[in-house]
Amino acid sequence: MFEPLETLLKYENPVLISKTTDKKPSKGGRPFKVSSHPHADSPVPPPPKAKSSAAESSRQQNEDILNLIFPPREWMEGNQLWVQQVSSAPCTRADVVNLEELLDRKLQQRRAIETGICPVRRELYTQCFERGHLLLRVRDEIQMTIAAYQTFYESSVVFGMRKALQAEQDKVDMEKRIAELEKEKQELEKELRDEKAKCDAIEKTEEEKHEVQEKKYTEQIQFLKRTNQQLKAQLEGIVTPK
Repeated sequence: MFEPLETLLKYENPVLISKTTDKKPSKGGRPFKVSSHPHADSPVPPPPKAKSSAAESSRQQNEDILNLIFPPREWMEGNQLWVQQVSSAPCTRADVVNLEELLDRKLQQRRAIETGICPVRRELYTQCFERGHLLLRVRDEIQMTIAAYQTFYESSVVFGMRKALQAEQDKVDMEKRIAELEKEKQELEKELRDEKAKCDAIEKTEEEKHEVQEKKYTEQIQFLKRTNQQLKAQLEGIVTPK
């Protein structure tokens, strides 16, 4: 007997739909599939019998909704096609508690992320939608919300990448500008050193000139003093009688 993949969904007993020799199982094991959309060529369970009461109509409506949310899974065993639908039986409190415990265990085993977008958590929570007419609307609302968040996330990623590239380009431009300023600074420092050297040379030259001029003036003053003394001595010799 084929053993389907483990899931949180509660299924009814498999139903034999048809026997055929046209469809053969592939090598490596019997094929198993869960259809996401109904196909025209996929065998489906025989149409239900005429409704005899409102309860039967409500039960059939529930089954239709469940089949829309979770299409029946099909597989081949030999030349036999089997179909298994999600159970539409009402849940008891014990079923809800057990499902909650199983969900928590699966979330831990598969290491689902507690926050943000997580495909594993989304898949497990999707499997819990087994009951209620409003669950279809709730599921569609959640899917639209997730799609909106996914679009927002992708836009944020693109925006973040664009900003990161822009920041990287700004960084390159800034580093280039810093290099240019460093080069300009070095050139100005060299020019300053050259001007300072010229200034020192001019000061030294002027100082030497000043020393030479000072020495010249000193010699002239000494010469004039000697000359003055000689003239004074001559004048005194002339004026003083012998």
